[in-house]
Amino acid sequence: MQQRDKLFINGKWVAPHGTGLINVIHSTTEAVMGRIPEGHARDAEDAIQAARAAFDSWSATPPSVRADYIRKIAEGLKARSEELAQLIAGEVGMPIKMARAIQVGGPVYNWTQAAKLLETFVFEEEVGNSLVVREPVGVVAAITPWNYPLNQITLKVAPALAAGCTVVLKPSEVAPLNAFVLAEVIEAAGLPPGVFNLVTGYGPVVGEVLASHPEVDMVSFTGSTRAGKRVSELGAQSVKRVALELGGKSASVILDDADLAAAVKGTVGACFLNSGQTCSAHTRMLVPRARYDEVKAIARKVVEGYTVGDPLLETSRLGPLISAAQKDRVTGYIQRGINEGAELVAGGPEAPEGLDKGFFVKPTVLGNVDPKATVAQEEIFGPVLSIICYDTEEDAVRIANDSIYGLGGGVWSGDEARAIRVARRIRTGQVDINGGPFNMQAPFGGYKQSGNGREAGKYGLEEFLEYKSLQMRKPAA
Repeated sequence: MQQRDKLFINGKWVAPHGTGLINVIHSTTEAVMGRIPEGHARDAEDAIQAARAAFDSWSATPPSVRADYIRKIAEGLKARSEELAQLIAGEVGMPIKMARAIQVGGPVYNWTQAAKLLETFVFEEEVGNSLVVREPVGVVAAITPWNYPLNQITLKVAPALAAGCTVVLKPSEVAPLNAFVLAEVIEAAGLPPGVFNLVTGYGPVVGEVLASHPEVDMVSFTGSTRAGKRVSELGAQSVKRVALELGGKSASVILDDADLAAAVKGTVGACFLNSGQTCSAHTRMLVPRARYDEVKAIARKVVEGYTVGDPLLETSRLGPLISAAQKDRVTGYIQRGINEGAELVAGGPEAPEGLDKGFFVKPTVLGNVDPKATVAQEEIFGPVLSIICYDTEEDAVRIANDSIYGLGGGVWSGDEARAIRVARRIRTGQVDINGGPFNMQAPFGGYKQSGNGREAGKYGLEEFLEYKSLQMRKPAA
């Protein structure tokens, strides 16, 4: 068991102001796998002051020097890859092979890319008689979720540091152990004191201070839409910049000329990744009404191939959910879907056979779901796919857009031009065309109540920069 009793503030491991500890629960064994400090409001304030004091020097550090530090951090994480994969597989429940590739490989790649980006990024340009410069926004509070813990931390902290900002990180208290490894790597890389600070604890205590403190210039938050609204309210009081990456209810639109087998298999995969604990998961599969029976049969067969089990076993394709509360929430949604008239195509609310311990849920497909049903409108955050029938292409677009969210989605068609035409009409931040793979250089973020702002690639770096225009007097002709 990992016992963490100190916070990382101003370049040092320091005792927190309070004495409380938070248990970190293993998603498969339900045992306590670690303990972390329950941070106090004063800890958050100390970290903010450290970040503020470090800002002037760090923001003036040449981009090439910042890139060297970031490269060292990437190398440090890579050296501890297996340790991190095992940790996150325990915390979150993602099968170990995927945890290595996604939960750790993704962050290592994104830290490396942040350093590379500084080699080519244009921080100033002449526009007429103005010199337009990009400057760091200031002190950044990064508040991150548990589903892709290290990667969501990376998508905020790496570009913020690259931009010249200083950072206070509050990771999710549900999956925080990986953040301590990152802090150790950052310490070993020799980052100047105060440039990066780690404070763990609960959102209503530490998070509220970070979102409301006048010395914080920007809050970057990933989590639920409900919590995102609270962050926005608090941030508005000091008119700080707020970037939000929130919930989703993404639609995979399978058009009548699509390769049905490939489209259904691809949609199931995009729904069940990380046991459905993915904000951009394709949880609504829109299919032509005339093809429903075919789709149902294909989906049932695909789901049979998802082996549910211990994520540390190489054979497991689907691990547990993050917590008992999440398990209860998801199984409650499955039962509600059935109660509201959906056909149970695969899975169900009962625990998977032979898995009485751990937060396991059967991969579930609900058929013939009404577009207005609860399971078609609300984010479930579990391995639950709703099949929704439509009559025309126009109908499919309408149903896809009938959501408060707009984060991800997909369109499948034998005609790529047609798929792109439909994708352009879907009000969402990303759309996969015929299963196009995730691009870590492309902007990630949402429309509507899925949030605002973008992460990844140069777009993620730009989030942490301000524009300044220097108007120059041109010499007389």
